[in-house]
Amino acid sequence: MKTSLRLSGISLCILFTVFSCGPTDPPPPEPKFPLTSQFDHQVYWEWNELFKKLDRVATGYRPCPAPRALAYLGLSAYESVVPGMPFHKSLAPLFQGLNIPQAEPNVDYFWPACVSESYAYMLERFFPHLEVSPNPDAVAAFKEIALLRNSLHDQYAEGDVTFGALKRSEQFGRDVATAVFNWSKTDFMGHNVFLDPQPSSYFPPNDPGLWQPTPPNFDKAFFPQYGQVQTFAMAQGDLITSPPIPFSENPSSAFYAQAFETFQTVDIIKNPDPNQESWAYSQHWISEFWSDDNLYSTFSAGTRWISIADQMAANEELNLAVCAELYAKLGLALHDATVALWASKYYYNVERPISYIHRVFPPDYHIASEWSTLLNNPVNGSIGITPAYPSYPSAHAGFAGGAAKILSSFLENTPGYDDNYVFTDRSHQYETTFLGVPRVFSSITQMGEECAYSRIPLGVNYRYDCEVGYQLGEKAAQCVLELPWKK
Repeated sequence: MKTSLRLSGISLCILFTVFSCGPTDPPPPEPKFPLTSQFDHQVYWEWNELFKKLDRVATGYRPCPAPRALAYLGLSAYESVVPGMPFHKSLAPLFQGLNIPQAEPNVDYFWPACVSESYAYMLERFFPHLEVSPNPDAVAAFKEIALLRNSLHDQYAEGDVTFGALKRSEQFGRDVATAVFNWSKTDFMGHNVFLDPQPSSYFPPNDPGLWQPTPPNFDKAFFPQYGQVQTFAMAQGDLITSPPIPFSENPSSAFYAQAFETFQTVDIIKNPDPNQESWAYSQHWISEFWSDDNLYSTFSAGTRWISIADQMAANEELNLAVCAELYAKLGLALHDATVALWASKYYYNVERPISYIHRVFPPDYHIASEWSTLLNNPVNGSIGITPAYPSYPSAHAGFAGGAAKILSSFLENTPGYDDNYVFTDRSHQYETTFLGVPRVFSSITQMGEECAYSRIPLGVNYRYDCEVGYQLGEKAAQCVLELPWKK
């Protein structure tokens, strides 16, 4: 086939000699753009700080819609600056129906303005309910989108960028964001899902060992259909993970042993004897440190990893091109992990530890009937709560596995970095209690695994939830890393 095509080309050259043809002609030059890598990370820091504010007060946004928003935000920003990344290419051809506008060739672009306008456009459309929220903090946060857009525009206009380049860059960022957002709306299961996070049409199966609403609030199920949301890198066949440990109430069973570990760990934290106080303290710290669960109290669990990435980008002074790739990969991995986690959660419908402990343990442990988790909500005063969706696999663990793998691919075992990246997480350093006390980690993997484990001392998951959730997150990240990012 190759030979026949070549002969056909030679024949055309002979027949149409008026046109230049043949291998001696040089290929047309690639368009020339300023390099994205010439700029710093600051625009990502500014917009991610605002995203964390929005996420903190966004009803219906946890735990699933936040990773979805981060995926589309990251993709849009990446597509708005990839023309200035000569070794990278657009991902748009991978996604049917996504048509990204082309940058004008051989002209100046101010890439931070592209990112800024992309974020501003997308955030107004991913958080529309905040503008009309009864919560004044939510309304104020929404207004900050326009304020930050204008502030960065003024900052850029006062710099070295020409008026024409700034206007062109902002328009391009807007055009790319428009294309990405319009395409996102074709995902009917995911678009605006935050408006109905607990659909009244869903009734969980009521069989032994299957999830039912948990005390003390007995909240309805969150996002029972989220496993049908569109993914970016994971295939449909990859979304359902391996089966959980077989359900059993037999004290000699593996399932009973997993529940007992959670039961005992929380009990020791609450009631340590003198020999256990140091261990109990450390476990309590871990459990609260990673507990990004409560609306208005913290940002959500997926967004925690954006906070961590922001700190790393600042510490390492990453340039804009690296950040564009990093946040795009991180957002896509968090999102695909979420879809897989929720597909698996509602496929297996494994009951939470508190339900099992209350039902099975009291004959042998009199305190079991009053046992509760360590997850409290300081905003509404709820004590001993459990997230309102099935236990297996753990969502926190899935976010951790996906994010840790992406972050490690940038900062560990790569040129300029050691095998292990030592890091202090200060995500909540201004908060009170254990939540705000920074923790030091010897590697990104250690950090991710601790986040996954933290759901055991918190009392909301079994160990195998955490282990399999972490692996599922890693799988999502690997699928994202294997996308054709490079030319």
